[in-house]
Amino acid sequence: MTNLPHHPPTAPGTPTVADAMRPAEVRIDANTMVDKAIDLVHAADADHTILHAEDGRCLGIVRRAQLAPYQNRSWYTARTPIRNITHERGPFARPTTPAAEALATMRARGLRVWAVTDPEGRAVGVLTPESLRAVLTDTDRPIGAAA
Repeated sequence: MTNLPHHPPTAPGTPTVADAMRPAEVRIDANTMVDKAIDLVHAADADHTILHAEDGRCLGIVRRAQLAPYQNRSWYTARTPIRNITHERGPFARPTTPAAEALATMRARGLRVWAVTDPEGRAVGVLTPESLRAVLTDTDRPIGAAA
């Protein structure tokens, strides 16, 4: 298990990842075959999916764009687990991470979506740069209030 940095408590009123995260739309077991994963993502009309291990730990995120090369179904997509294709892996954000720090990390890593995990490594939501910017620029809204 990867140790993630502990984030000290933020000052009251400082936006955190918990304020900006959204529920994960789709979760797929990492052993799911690529062709089935493509079907699930398209059926849910989702832009991404969380990959999780059998024990529920988050293994990463696969975006729809990363599935595009596999759209022409073949023997490969029918026999390859989704965990074996390119996807964003950890470390992941934590709910207590300051929102500004998370946005800087996403920019530095070139992430369009980032998984948020609890201390046990289970996905509790996802972040986008847009959701982070919304909580960082909306100072009139109470922290944790819906956008």
